Amino acid sequence: MTDPATQESYPIPDPTIVGPCPATVRNGQCAPDGFTNNHHQQAKTPSQPEALNTGQEMKITDSVEGEGLLESSMRLKPHEAQSYRKKALWVSWISIVVTLILAVAAFTVSFMRHSASAFGFAFDATLDVVSSFIVIWRYSNAAAVHSAHREYIACVVLGVLFVLSSLCILGKAIHNLATRMPPEVDDFLYSVSIVSGFTCSLLAVVKFWLGRVLTSRALITDGFNSLVGAIMGFSILISAEVFKHDTDVWFLDGTIGVLIGLTILAYGVKLLRDMVPRVKQTRNYERFE
Repeated sequence: MTDPATQESYPIPDPTIVGPCPATVRNGQCAPDGFTNNHHQQAKTPSQPEALNTGQEMKITDSVEGEGLLESSMRLKPHEAQSYRKKALWVSWISIVVTLILAVAAFTVSFMRHSASAFGFAFDATLDVVSSFIVIWRYSNAAAVHSAHREYIACVVLGVLFVLSSLCILGKAIHNLATRMPPEVDDFLYSVSIVSGFTCSLLAVVKFWLGRVLTSRALITDGFNSLVGAIMGFSILISAEVFKHDTDVWFLDGTIGVLIGLTILAYGVKLLRDMVPRVKQTRNYERFE
């Protein structure tokens, strides 16, 4: 039995009092002296938005990627992420079938009509097929839809492919310029360029949209490759039409091939510079594999 007098000398504390800094703990630390919760509420005005500002969004994004996740893990619900993942897989398979057919047609045009632009497009279409397979690998694992490590590995592989393909395109275009080889124009070349331009434009738009929703650099890179294919498809048409009216501009086709090759090379180098350090940073986060 305890002494009643002892119980009276130690009253039960008020449960509303938690500690020396109530309601002012932020990020595990107490607010400075004189900074109370009431003061904080009074300082907040209606002009201050509830949404996060850009600086806070960047901090959250860096924190999430530091934990091996992409920003999409904060914005998409699980069923939404899986729905977009399946859409990305469908678009990638469709892209493989379409661009493979276009690549065969463009290679045929290139060798039959000596077109550097057609060769560049054929190589780019082949690269599009490979990049779509990489995207399929990227999203083949449902549990890794937000995996930053898997994303960065896919981007590194794409960067290497971009650099290698650009060297081939540049080699073919420079060879055509050095030998002063003009392209041959016919209806087959026109039809391939028109179909290629419109088809790759549509694929690029869809890939960019999915890449933005899933915050996937791999999908955006695949979309960029399709966009380059669309530009090259239309460039075949433009260079052929110009050469048809003025044979002195025979170098336009090869020049466009050089420009496309340099563009792909620059993008591939930048992709490698951005993604190789991130692969090293996230190599310990492979729990989603």
